[in-house]
Amino acid sequence: MKSNTFFALALALLFPIFSQAQLPGFTNDQHTRADSLRGTLTPLRSCYDVNYYHLDVKVDIPNRAIAGSNLIQFTATEDFEKLQFDLFDDLKIDYIQYHGEKLPYKREFNAVFVAFPKTIKKGSLDAFQVFYSGRPRQANRAPWDGGFDWKIDSQGKPWVATACQGLGASAWWPNKDHQSDEVDSMLISVAVPSALMNISNGRLRSTEKLKGGYTKYNWFVANPINNYNVALNIGDYVNLKDSYTGEKGVLDIDYYVLRENKDRAFNHLSKNTKDVLQALEHWFGPYPWYEDGYKLVETSHLGMEHQSAIAYGNKYMNGYLGRDGSGTGYGNKWDFIIIHESGHEWFGNNITAKDLADMWIHESFTNYSESLFIEYFYGKQAAQDYLYGNRKGILNDRPLYGIPNVNKSGSGDMYLKGGVLMNQVRTIINDDRKWSAILRGLNTKFYHKTVDYKDIVGYITAASGIDFNPIFEQYVRFKTLPTLEVYFDQEGKIYGRWNAEATNFTMPIAIQNTNGSYEMVTITNKYRPLGISGLTKNSFKIDEQNFYVGLLIQDFQYPKK
Repeated sequence: MKSNTFFALALALLFPIFSQAQLPGFTNDQHTRADSLRGTLTPLRSCYDVNYYHLDVKVDIPNRAIAGSNLIQFTATEDFEKLQFDLFDDLKIDYIQYHGEKLPYKREFNAVFVAFPKTIKKGSLDAFQVFYSGRPRQANRAPWDGGFDWKIDSQGKPWVATACQGLGASAWWPNKDHQSDEVDSMLISVAVPSALMNISNGRLRSTEKLKGGYTKYNWFVANPINNYNVALNIGDYVNLKDSYTGEKGVLDIDYYVLRENKDRAFNHLSKNTKDVLQALEHWFGPYPWYEDGYKLVETSHLGMEHQSAIAYGNKYMNGYLGRDGSGTGYGNKWDFIIIHESGHEWFGNNITAKDLADMWIHESFTNYSESLFIEYFYGKQAAQDYLYGNRKGILNDRPLYGIPNVNKSGSGDMYLKGGVLMNQVRTIINDDRKWSAILRGLNTKFYHKTVDYKDIVGYITAASGIDFNPIFEQYVRFKTLPTLEVYFDQEGKIYGRWNAEATNFTMPIAIQNTNGSYEMVTITNKYRPLGISGLTKNSFKIDEQNFYVGLLIQDFQYPKK
C-alpha cells in the first residue's frame, strides 16, 4: 500500500485534471432561494421558448465594465403576461424595451420578472430587448470560478476571456439561464479597442469600425448553443487557418493565438486537432458543428468547451501542463486540453444536460473520450491501462448526480469515476461493435438536444438489450461502490451476492476460471452459486481492470443473512 503522503501528493497532482471545468460550489449540498430561482424551470420560464438572441456589448477594458443589450426572440408555449429572465444583480438594468415601450420589472437576487402590457398568446412569436451595464463578476481562478478573466499578455496588452460554466451565463449577459432551453441561433456582437480582436462562437460575419477607436466583431452561431458556452475572447490575436476532411465534408478550422506565439502554435495545434477529430468522429459520429466551424482560442486560463470556439490554455504542451495523471505515460502523448474540451463538442454541447444535476453526463463521457482517443491510436489495452491508472484520483465522496432544480452538480468524481463507469458498461455489453453503435447512436438520437438521466440510461438499456438501470443507479446516485461478497461452503462451492444500495442491484462481473480465462457471471443481491468450479479462496480473482467494485471473500461458512 502506498504511504498516505504519496497518496496525498498524487491527489494534489490529479486534482486539476479531474476538476477541469469544475462547477462552483459543487461540494455544497446547501441551497438558497437564489439557487432555486436559477435552477427551477418554473411556469414563468417554461411559458416561453427562446429562438434567437442578439447579444450586443461594448467592453471597457480599463474599467473592467461592459454595456449593451440582448434581444430575446421567443415563441410563447402558453398564454402569459409575465416571464422571468436572468441577470446577476451586480449588473444594472438600464431599461427593457418591448415594441417601443419600456416594460416594468422586478428583481429578486439574479432573477428578473417582466410584466407585459397584454397577454402573450400561446404560439405567438415575439421579442423584447434588455439594455444593461456594469462591472461583471471577476473570475479569480478561471475556469473553476466564473466571470470575466481580465489578464495582460507578456507584451503588456489586454487579454480578456469569459468562463461561466456552473456559475451561469447571466453573470455577464441577460438570458433565460437554464440549460433546458438552448437558443436556436445567435448573433454575438462585441466591440473592443481596435488594436485588439474579439473571438466568439460560430463564424465571423462582419466587422464594423466605431467611433472612439473601437471595432465591433459580429459572430453568428447557426446551431443551437447552451448559454454557458457563449464566450468572448479579447486579445492581440493572429488567425491561423487549417481544415480537416471529415464525415460531413471539409471542416473549417481556425486557431486564434497570441501574436507572440504565432510561430510555434500551428504544428502543435494542427496535429492534436486533426488527431482528435479523426478519433472522435470514428467513435461518436460527425463533428456536430460543421456549419459553425471549429476554433481553438488561446486563453490565459486552462480551457473550456465553448462550442465551436474552444478556450485553450495548455501552453502548447502535451499532457495536462506536461503531466499525465494516469501514470501510464499515455497521457503525455497528446494535449489534454484539446482532446478533453473537443470531446465536449459531442457530450456537453451536442448532447446537453437539462439540469446541472446531470452534468455527470457531460463529464463522464468526455473523460471516457480520452481513453477512446488512446485506443484509436495505441490500442485497447493502452486505453484500459489509462482508465485504470486514473482510479487513484477517485474519492467516492459524493454521488455523481447532483441536486436537481437548485443549480447543484454532483461530485468531481463525475470525471474519473464516470470514465471508469463507461468502460465497465462497455465490458458488460461485451460487443465492441454494439458499443460503438451506441456511442454514435446517442449522438444521432439526441443530436442538438437536451437530455436527462433517464434519456441516457434508457437509451443504453434499449440499445444493448441489458437492463442498466440498477448499475447506473448505484454508480451515479450513490457514492459507494457495490461490494461483491463471496464465500465457499465446506464442499468448495462458491456463492456470491452484491451488497449495494441500489434497488434490486444486479450486475454481471468477469471472474477468472481455472483455465485463466474470464467468465461473465450475473450476480444479484441474493446469495447464489457462481457456477465456477475448482477455485479456492486464494485463487479467486475478478477482472479488476475493467470492473470497479469492492470485493469481500468471507470465511468458509454460510452467512445467516
